[in-house]
Parts: sequence; C-alpha cells; structure tokens
Amino acid sequence: MPQPAAGDATACPGRGGRFGSVLRIAPVILLLGAVTYAYWRGWIPALDLETLADLYGRFHSMIEAHPAQAVAFYTLAYVLVGALCVPGGALLTAAGGLAFGTLLATTATVVGATAGATLLFLVARNACGDWLKRRQSDWVQKLRAGFEEDAFHYLLFLRLVPAFPFWFVNVAAAVLGLPLRTFLTATFIGIIPATLAYASAGAGLGHVIAAARAKHEACLAAGPAALCKMTIPANAIFSRDLVLALVLLGLIALVPVLIKKWRRSNV
Repeated sequence: MPQPAAGDATACPGRGGRFGSVLRIAPVILLLGAVTYAYWRGWIPALDLETLADLYGRFHSMIEAHPAQAVAFYTLAYVLVGALCVPGGALLTAAGGLAFGTLLATTATVVGATAGATLLFLVARNACGDWLKRRQSDWVQKLRAGFEEDAFHYLLFLRLVPAFPFWFVNVAAAVLGLPLRTFLTATFIGIIPATLAYASAGAGLGHVIAAARAKHEACLAAGPAALCKMTIPANAIFSRDLVLALVLLGLIALVPVLIKKWRRSNV
C-alpha cells in the first residue's frame, strides 16, 4: 500500500472532511450493526443477570485455559487502538479489568496504550509534520506554548487530564519537537491513574457478577430451583475495586481545579 507523502493533509488524523469523520466512527457503527443483526437473528439471548453470569463464567474459562495468549491478544488490541486512533479506550480498559483483574489489566493496558501512542508519534513526525506546523488554531498554539515551557510536565498534565483528544496530543507532541524519551516517560506515567480507575471499575463489575453467581449456586444447592432467582448481594456493590475506581475518578476530576488554585496562589 503506498504511503502518503510527508506533509500531506490526508495523512494526518482528523483531516479528510466528512470521509475522515465516517472512518473514525466506522468501527462503532459496524459493532452496533453486528450486535443488532445477531440479536434479530436470535443469536443473542435476552440479556439478564443470569445470562451475564453465564457468559462471564464461559469467558473466564477460556482465559484460564490460555492466559498468556489472552493477555497478549488484549495488549496487541490496545496497541492497535492507540496507533489507529480508534475510540472506546475507556470501555476496552474496563473490559480488561473484567477479564484479567485490576493489576494485570492495568499493566497490559498501560504497555499497549503507550506502545500504540508511540507508533502514532513516530509516524506523525513525517506524515503530519508540515500540516500541523502550519496550523494556527487555538489548540496548536496552547500545546506549543505548553511544550516550550516544560515539555515533560505539560505532557504529563495532558495525560492525567484529557483536555485534548489522545491521538491529537500524540501527533502534536511529535510535530512540536518532543524527544522520544520524554514522550514515552510522560505517557507511561500519565495514563496510569485513569487506566487503574477504569480497570478497577471493570474488575469490580466482575466481582459483582461472581458474587451473584455464587449466591445463586448456593441457593440451588440448598433448595428447589424454582425458588432461586439470581440477585446482586448488597455487599458486593461496595467491593474494593469499585470503591478504588470511584476514588480515582474523583481525584482525576479534581486535578484541573487543584492546578488552577495552585497557579492563582503562585501568581
């Protein structure tokens, strides 16, 4: 496949007008279409708690049978998501937490997302350089000023607080001259808090489903199946992972406020 020439506007994410916008949302449209068709054909049963618990159990059985391959596939998927600017990273991270638990999902996500962002960073040095350098929009001017003042800490802030789209920061950092080491380090560290939060949310959902399934199985073992209905135990909602996710998301939301107060007090 021929590669676009350096400086060609069509080589840069976000360009291409209406066609570019369609390409960005195409994966979501295809996924929704596939799910709708499968449900219409009867391939997807009615979605209730028992169905979710059954699917969760089958999925985990497959992962337990091939753990290394499953983690490798998930990490590769995140590399592609980051490199191809596919939306839905938060949902994928939560799915990773549901599948692998908080710590393993966080590790795999941070590695995969950093690798994917770095691939886009390296490509953007040539593919989008001239186009972005000519841009005089507020986005580009703010990024240029921030990187010139303190590249590492400004990029770290942008990773902690997504004030700009993730892909755009990757491209801008490459074109505006950030060293690769600075980009790698700030990206790797900066995406850990949000990744940990979403992975914890997914893992917490897994614990809720597992607790509901265990309670249901205990009921079946103790009495008639007709009297047993799967429900969510109240104590399962306040699991460690879900509480951690809520705390981290709250702290991340407070970062811009804290930075504004710090700047006002140091003016």
